[in-house]
Amino acid sequence: MKSTRDRILQTLLRHPRSTVIEIAEAVSINPISVRHHLSNLQVEALATAEEERHGVGRPRLVYFLTESGLEKFPTRYLRLTSRILTQMKDKLPQPMVSEMFREVATAMADEHTAEFKGLNVEERLDVMKDLLAEEGFVIEWEKLGTEYHIHEITCPYLQVGQDHPEVCTVDQTLISRMLAVPVNKIQCILSGASHCTYVVKNIAVEN
Repeated sequence: MKSTRDRILQTLLRHPRSTVIEIAEAVSINPISVRHHLSNLQVEALATAEEERHGVGRPRLVYFLTESGLEKFPTRYLRLTSRILTQMKDKLPQPMVSEMFREVATAMADEHTAEFKGLNVEERLDVMKDLLAEEGFVIEWEKLGTEYHIHEITCPYLQVGQDHPEVCTVDQTLISRMLAVPVNKIQCILSGASHCTYVVKNIAVEN
């Protein structure tokens, strides 16, 4: 039987950016005990928290796993994926490999075309944030002047991307297709940044 600590870690893995109350309900213990465990996880740098705006009123505190926390869940499919990509890159020209990643991302994004119908850029950003959360991404966005900066706090492809940076084509294509506008990457976690950031110009989109 899993310990309470392990169940909290599993909850944060499956539901990143959860509140204390949400975690307490998921693991069936009281919020005071959840806070105690979360404090210990933060000391161990396995989880962290930040304030999040949620409707009217004070921001709420949400918790999510750090990179070290995510590494507590090693999966053998990562090895297999890495080996397959290595073989693919050995046998195919680089442009073809990159194009395959773009095609996969395009197909993923096109599954949600109807959900973006009639939305403006900011509405698209909110829907995109929720959809990418289902894929394992934690996304935040902010408006800076005439631009929107999209911060990719966590990426489910990070471990694969360390050996195969071509995988970054997937999230960039997903974001661009979902927003229906070009996006430019200005920083990348694989280059030493704390997270990846994409920039979108404040322009009208076609529906």
